[in-house]
Amino acid sequence: MSDMSFAPASMTAQDALVALMIAVSAADENIRTAELVQISNIVNNLPIFASYDPDMLPLISQTVFDLLEQEDGLDALFGLIRDALPERLFETAYAMSCDVAASDGTIAGPEARMLEEIRYELNIDRLHAAAIERGARARYMTL
Repeated sequence: MSDMSFAPASMTAQDALVALMIAVSAADENIRTAELVQISNIVNNLPIFASYDPDMLPLISQTVFDLLEQEDGLDALFGLIRDALPERLFETAYAMSCDVAASDGTIAGPEARMLEEIRYELNIDRLHAAAIERGARARYMTL
């Protein structure tokens, strides 16, 4: 029997957005500085986080890490996220996730699979997803 006491009873929509970004960063088991900086920039600068308490970041991060260690933890995480996130923010969540994944210059392997899972779980239209992904690639191109 797993101990799920670490999971918050409920997440806010902002918590859910943070949780997805953390999950994408942690997907390859190597959270890079560029990804953490990107998450911090998103939380500190985007209007959707204007009223968010940044002190929640460690709790949400630990929740994600703990869930990802559980056998069905990813399903549980997506359940929490779908419960907290209004459908109108699903594409926003995907865009933020793509920005975090692209921030270190590469999206491959586990990160790409996590983005695919997010697309599926949030029912993101394939054409919309392609446009969001292309935008993220364009923002994080290097010379």
